[in-house]
Amino acid sequence: MQTDYVQRFLFEELDIRGRLVCLTGAWRRMLEGRGYPPAVVALLGHTTALGVLLGANQKDAARVTLQVQGAGPVSLLVADCTSGLKIRGMAQYDARAAAGSERSLLGDGRLAVTLEDATSGQLYQSLVPLEGETLAEMFERYLSRSEQSQASLHLLADGGAVCGLLLEKLPGADARDPDGWNRITRLAATLSLAETVDAQPYDLLTRFFPEELLRVFRLYGVEYHCPYDVENVKRMLRGLGRSEVEAILAEQGEVVIRNEMCNHEYRFDARAIAELWPEARALH
Repeated sequence: MQTDYVQRFLFEELDIRGRLVCLTGAWRRMLEGRGYPPAVVALLGHTTALGVLLGANQKDAARVTLQVQGAGPVSLLVADCTSGLKIRGMAQYDARAAAGSERSLLGDGRLAVTLEDATSGQLYQSLVPLEGETLAEMFERYLSRSEQSQASLHLLADGGAVCGLLLEKLPGADARDPDGWNRITRLAATLSLAETVDAQPYDLLTRFFPEELLRVFRLYGVEYHCPYDVENVKRMLRGLGRSEVEAILAEQGEVVIRNEMCNHEYRFDARAIAELWPEARALH
């Protein structure tokens, strides 16, 4: 049973398309050891769902990164998704983030979407202000600006699961069925998180839209990917240079590198630092 997935679909007779994302195991792995309060968990879950919804629709992007930067108790939310639908994410917040509405937790700020071109590696970024009371509303406004399309978005998250349902109204929708968009969005608004966890996507979609003709595309699996990579950190330290690294060691007694995105910590004592430059030892 596929429990971490993104599913693309189309209402054949309505010119409305959609994407459904559900995360359980991958989401729980992202939260391991974080200790985020429930309000922050929900916001990061919503951001992660958005990252997957975007990543699943970008054919030429090696990676899609979504950043929400705010002046409120939750100052930063980051989620990124590779072309292979491998995800990771993090949040930064202060003690005031225990509770509150999404708007009050984020405050004023901006939403940034960065696409990494799969061929050239070049980065393309879109920035929009945070407008709306929820992340869903903020992202709907982003889509209306960036893609000039009307969208309806539902985001649900707790410590055990994440769900996102995105509907997009195509240009010919009203001509095909003047009530179609209103009907579909009204049905979508009844979605609950509990209903998505143990349901397969096709069964879920046909349950919520029983009278609509659906075309369901290939189901893609999603996984959490943020490996512990000490060799990469060693390369970074060598890049800083021996004198600078040894100065840090002398001041602090060890060199500590914290990877907030992956929730990893790397510690290097004097012996480990010496091993970074074996040629220096050989001269003594």
